[in-house]
Amino acid sequence: MRRNPTEAERKMWLLLKDRRFDGYKFRRQVPIGRYIADFVCHSARLVVELDGSQHHGADTDRMRDDWFEAKGFATLRIWNNDLSESPESVSDAVWAKLQEKQHG
Repeated sequence: MRRNPTEAERKMWLLLKDRRFDGYKFRRQVPIGRYIADFVCHSARLVVELDGSQHHGADTDRMRDDWFEAKGFATLRIWNNDLSESPESVSDAVWAKLQEKQHG
């Protein structure tokens, strides 16, 4: 997926790359234990996952989020259509989660 990202993954990477969030470094398609996180900021212990309609209410996503949480990571799930329709809101949500992790 790193070599052939989806359109949503390309858009998300444009938002996250180059330490655009006050120096926080994100990486994409990162193995963490038995999972591969779409995007991760190790210093903030934040995983960002992009979800399409196939993820709506998926038990596997909840299990994955719980596993990440047990390892000290928070997970922020972003719907693909939210990224397409309102990238500013997605950017705000990422920033809010980073701030929450920093101060929480």
